[in-house]
Amino acid sequence: MAEVHRDPYTGDRTVVHKSRGGRTLAIVVILILAVVGILFATGFWKADVSGGDVPEVSVKGGELPKVDMDSKEVVVGSKKETVDVPTVGVKDNGEE
Repeated sequence: MAEVHRDPYTGDRTVVHKSRGGRTLAIVVILILAVVGILFATGFWKADVSGGDVPEVSVKGGELPKVDMDSKEVVVGSKKETVDVPTVGVKDNGEE
């Protein structure tokens, strides 16, 4: 892709060519991955895995660790309280 720039002082035109190498490389990589996927899907390529076993794991029962913990005491309660609420008035704008 090319861009044309004009010098504001002399009026000369400058043509700038930009390379799209990264975009081309990304398209090639995607095409290669698509071809490999098609080869595996059609069975042309196979991944035969033989040998090896899943490791055996044995688990024995256990106990939780004993923990001695001191925590703060939380006291929850309620009590009656009187709160003074101010009165709010509306001043009349001369309307009756």
